[in-house]
Amino acid sequence: MRAPILTFKRARRLRREMTLPEVLLWQELRGNRTGGQRFRRQHPVGPYVLDFYCAASMLAVEVDGAAHDHPNQVEHDRDRDAWLAGKGIRMLRLNAPDILDERRRETVLASILAVAAPSTASGGPPPPRSGGG
Repeated sequence: MRAPILTFKRARRLRREMTLPEVLLWQELRGNRTGGQRFRRQHPVGPYVLDFYCAASMLAVEVDGAAHDHPNQVEHDRDRDAWLAGKGIRMLRLNAPDILDERRRETVLASILAVAAPSTASGGPPPPRSGGG
């Protein structure tokens, strides 16, 4: 789905202003550790900008920091996830502290790759939110 021009501009700005957890995860996803899956960062889809997106498996990966615990943001995230699901995009939400912790980052990467693998790309329930915190 083509995004409006303002969403493209916002995506460009967000690429320059990535958070530390996003930068750390991007370093892992853009390396040769993705099992052949290609990810884009700050990818515009409709009115939204996805932290990371794998087009082959239609998987969005979002890094949630403390701001996502605010009631208004929780409602916005729920609406956004529903809109994306209506477009066939699956959502995997990760907690920022899990990415910041070097030991847990390996587990986070493994779970992303497992969900993005072609064998899981065609359906099933949405993946669980990563634990920890």
